[in-house]
Amino acid sequence: MKNKTAPFKFVPFSQKQLKVLTWWMDESPAKDKDGIICDGSVRAGKTLVMSLSYVIWAMESFNFKNFIMAGKTIGAFRRNVLFWLKIILRLRGYKVKDKRTDNLLIVRRRKTGTTNYFYIFGGRDERSQDLVQGITAAGAFFDEVTLMPESFVNQAVARCSVEGSKLWFNCNPEGPNHYIKVAFIDKIDEKNLCHLHFTMDDNPSLSEKVKERYRRMFSGVFFQRYVLGLWIIAEGLIYDMLDKEKHLITSEEEQEKILKQIDRFYVSNDYGTGTVFVLGLFGVTSNKKSYLLKSFYYDAKKVGKQKADSEYADDLKKFIRGYKISRIIIPDDALSFIRECRNQKIGAIKKFYRDPGTVLDGIRLQANMLSTNKYKIFDNPSNRPIIDEYYSYVWDEKAQERGEDKPIKKNDHGKDMERYFHLTVNKQPSISFFI
Repeated sequence: MKNKTAPFKFVPFSQKQLKVLTWWMDESPAKDKDGIICDGSVRAGKTLVMSLSYVIWAMESFNFKNFIMAGKTIGAFRRNVLFWLKIILRLRGYKVKDKRTDNLLIVRRRKTGTTNYFYIFGGRDERSQDLVQGITAAGAFFDEVTLMPESFVNQAVARCSVEGSKLWFNCNPEGPNHYIKVAFIDKIDEKNLCHLHFTMDDNPSLSEKVKERYRRMFSGVFFQRYVLGLWIIAEGLIYDMLDKEKHLITSEEEQEKILKQIDRFYVSNDYGTGTVFVLGLFGVTSNKKSYLLKSFYYDAKKVGKQKADSEYADDLKKFIRGYKISRIIIPDDALSFIRECRNQKIGAIKKFYRDPGTVLDGIRLQANMLSTNKYKIFDNPSNRPIIDEYYSYVWDEKAQERGEDKPIKKNDHGKDMERYFHLTVNKQPSISFFI
C-alpha cells in the first residue's frame, strides 16, 4: 500500500497572517473597514492567507452572491492562487467546483449549504475593464494589483455595490507615484481601509536559507522593492547589477569550454527596417544557464542603406550556419520578415507576442538572471553593441512621474532582443509572479 502524504505541511500562522485572517470578524477593531491592502516583499506569505481569508469572509457573510477574484491574467491567478486555495478549502470542509470554461469557482459549505460564486478575471490591460462591466458583486480580491491598470481596478471596485461588500488588495511595491500607493495607501483613512506591510520574516514557512536565496536574486531597485518591500522610484541605469567581471566572458579558452556545455541554441531578433535590425545567438546549458554567444547588428541609419526582408533572411541563414537551432524568436510586428523566412524555408520560427506588460516582465526577468549569474555574455566584437547598451539603458523619469516604470526608448534594440529571448526560454512562474 502506498503512503499518502499531505499536499503540503501546515505551519502555524504568523501574527501578521492571523490579522489578515481575522480583521473582518466581529471582535476585530478593524471590522468596520471597507477593505484591506497587504503589500511588501516577495515570499512574505500574503497571497495564500489573503485568498483564504477572502473566501472564508464571503462564506460567513453572504449566501448566493457573486464575488470578483482578479490577477494580472487568469492563467497567473490559477497558478499562483487558485491551485493551493482549492486544496485548503476542501480540507476545511468546503465543496469546491471549478468551472474552467466560465472562469467560475462555486464554493459550498457542506454543513449549512451556503453557496457563493467567485468569478475570475484578468486585469491585463485597459480593455480588461470591459470584462467586469455588468456584474454586481459583494466583494473583490485583487492579486498582484500593482500590475493591473487603474481603469480595471476602478471598474471592479465600482461593481461591489452589495451592502457589506469589502475590497482586498495584494501587491509587491512599485514606484512611489503608482496609483495604488497614491490613491489607496496614502489615503488609507479616507478610503476606510486597513494596511498591513509584510516582509519575508512574516512568513513562518520560509527557512533562513531560503530567505537568503531570495535576497541574492535581486539588486538595485528590485532588491529595495522585492526584498525590503519599499515603494522606491526606479531611476538611473536599468541593469545596474551588470558586473564586467561576473557577466562578461572575455577568455577565449573559457568561451570554448562553455560552448561544449551548450545543450540548445536559440536565435532572438529585434526587427527594424529603417532603424536597427538585431540577431542574437543564445546557448542554454543543461543547468539552465544562458549565454549570448554572438550577435548581428545592422543600423540602417548609420550605414545609410535599408535592407529588404529577403536580405535580412539571407543574413539570418548565414548567422545560424553550423548550428542546430531550437527556436528563432521574432517579434509579432515583423510579419513581412516572418513571411519571408518561411518562404525561404527557414524553420523553427516562433512569434513573440508583445504587449505593454511584457516590457517590465522582461526587465525583471533579465535582471534576475543577471543577479543570480544565470545569464552571461561572450565579450567579442559582434556583441559589443549589445554590451554598450547596458551603460545607456535607463529608466524614463517622466514616466515615473505618472507612476509608471518604463525604459527610455533609446539604445534599446539589443535589450529588446535579449528580453524576447528570456521571456520565451527562461520565463518561470516564480520569476514573474513574486507575491
